[in-house]
Amino acid sequence: MQLFLLKALISGFIVAGVSTLARHNNLLASIIHSLPLISLLTFVWLYLETRDAELIGRHAYGTFWFVLPTLPMFLLMPWLNRTTGGFWQGLGAGAALSIALYIVTMALLKAGGVDL
Repeated sequence: MQLFLLKALISGFIVAGVSTLARHNNLLASIIHSLPLISLLTFVWLYLETRDAELIGRHAYGTFWFVLPTLPMFLLMPWLNRTTGGFWQGLGAGAALSIALYIVTMALLKAGGVDL
């Protein structure tokens, strides 16, 4: 339980820190946000808990394939924010697009014989 709380505090601190930084220096916050910090932390937490490098490798491989369908969201959201003036519409449409692209990605991976 203590390890879980430590992981939650560190991970939450990073998210809170980046969102706070964005109000003051959006460029720096964007660079930090673009880093795969959550992925890296997940790899560290998972390794500390399991010591299973093969599991981490499989997890990293799967993460690669599922990062790709999220990328269009980062273009759709700002465009919708500019054109509709609505944050929630952009966020909802970006999430919906990502979900649709996840489904397409899973079908393509299965058809291509990629086993995750």
